[in-house]
Amino acid sequence: MSIRDKNIVLGITGGIAAYKACELTRLMVKSGANVNVIMTKGAAEFVTPLTLQTLSRNPVHTDLFSLTQEAEVGHISLADRADLFVIAPATANLIGKIANGIADDLLTTTIMATKVPVLLAPAMNCNMYENPIVQENMNKLKGYGYNFIDSETGELACGYEGKGRMAEPGDILERIEVILSPKDLKGERIVVTAGPTYEAIDPVRFIGNRSSGKMGYALAKMAVRRGAEVTLISGPSSLLPPRGTRFISVESAEEMRKAVSVKLKDATIVIMAAAVADYRPNKAVSEKMKKGAGSISLDLEKTEDIISEIGRKKGKRFIIGFAAETDNLWANAKKKLKEKNLDLIIANNVKVPGAGFAVDTNIVTIIDNKGTLEALPKMSKDEVAWKVLDRVASLK
Repeated sequence: MSIRDKNIVLGITGGIAAYKACELTRLMVKSGANVNVIMTKGAAEFVTPLTLQTLSRNPVHTDLFSLTQEAEVGHISLADRADLFVIAPATANLIGKIANGIADDLLTTTIMATKVPVLLAPAMNCNMYENPIVQENMNKLKGYGYNFIDSETGELACGYEGKGRMAEPGDILERIEVILSPKDLKGERIVVTAGPTYEAIDPVRFIGNRSSGKMGYALAKMAVRRGAEVTLISGPSSLLPPRGTRFISVESAEEMRKAVSVKLKDATIVIMAAAVADYRPNKAVSEKMKKGAGSISLDLEKTEDIISEIGRKKGKRFIIGFAAETDNLWANAKKKLKEKNLDLIIANNVKVPGAGFAVDTNIVTIIDNKGTLEALPKMSKDEVAWKVLDRVASLK
C-alpha cells in the first residue's frame, strides 16, 4: 500500500546474491515504486547494468563522478530524491565501510549524503557473517538507526551451510512496506483470528468450512505494517504467518475460544475474521467410522459463540466482526453488529464472484455501530485490510 509512488534507491554490491536484486527490482516496480539502481563495480561482475535498467525502467548509476542530465551532482541528487535506501545484497565490505564512515564510491557516498531510512540485507559466507568484527559493525549501524533484514540459514553458494543467505525478495519487499507505512496503530495490541475451525467426527473426518484464512492473515500483516503488536490466532491454513506476528495455531472452535480468552486481557483491538464452526459433533468417536449399507446421522451441538463472549467482556476494547452472508447482507450484518456489541462489522456476500472464500479479492461493506455504511469495490484482500484499518485508526 505504502510503496506506491515512493522513490527507492536500490544499492547492489558484489556478491552472488546480486541476482536476487533483479527480482526485488521487479517486485518494487510492480508495486508502483520508482526505483533507481546504484551498482558497485563488483556488482556488475554478477549482473549487468542493462538488466537492472530494463527492470527498473531508469538509468543505472555506477560512476561517482558523473553528473545527471540536469548537471546535478549525481550522489547528492539521488540522496535528495529518495524516500528509502535499500542495499541488497549488503556485503561485509559494504557494511564495514558504512560503519566506519568510508565513502569511496557512488553507493557509499550517496548513503552518507542521505537522511532517509536505510535498509540492509546482509549476504555473505557464514564464517564472515559470524566474524565478531562484522557483527560489531552491524550492531553499530543498528545503534545509528539503520534497518536490517536478517540473513537466512541454509546452503550457501560457496558450498558451506550456515547463516548468511540474503533474505528472499518477497520478504525484503514486505520489510520495505513496513518501514514506509504510517505507524498510526503504534501502541495498539491487536488480536486477529483467521481461517476455519475443524470439528472432529472421527480421527479421519471433520466438519469444516471453505475459509482459507487469507482475509485474517492480510489484516494481521497490515496491522504489523502500521506499528501494532499483533497476535494471530489461526485455524488450519496453508498460509505462512506474516512476519512480525505472534502466531498461535488452533484447530477446533473450543481451542480458538481458549486462545482468544488468554490473549483478550492484554488486547486493545480484537478482529474476529475467523470462520468459526457454529456446530460440532456431540461426541467424536475414537476409531474411524466404517462405511455401512445405510445412511447415518450426526448428533450436533452448538459451539461457544466466541464473539458474543468477547462482546460481553468488551470494556474499552475495539471489536470488529465479519458477516459472511448469502442473502439480506446489510440487514443480517447490522443485526449481528448490535447483538454482538461490536464497533465495526465487515459484511460480504460470499456468493458474489471475487468475494468468497479462498480467493485473493473481496467485495465488502464496512458498517459501524452508528449505522454508517461504506461499500468498497472489488479489491485485493490486502487493500481491504488496509481500508478496514484506516477506519479503525480514525475511530480509535
